[in-house]
Amino acid sequence: MACLRRRGFEYLRPGKGSHEFWINRETGKVTMVACHPGDIPRGTLRAIITQTGLTTEEFLM
Repeated sequence: MACLRRRGFEYLRPGKGSHEFWINRETGKVTMVACHPGDIPRGTLRAIITQTGLTTEEFLM
């Protein structure tokens, strides 16, 4: 995910099924992202943003 890379996150390892773990080594924040085709549901995106410790505006920049 390009928006995570721009914020200092890097791919950590695969998760269960089609999920991936991403980490920001500076902040220690870890998030799990589903890599399914199509749009990410709003609640899932909100959870990812919360896990990153970023505001919605920072995440979308």
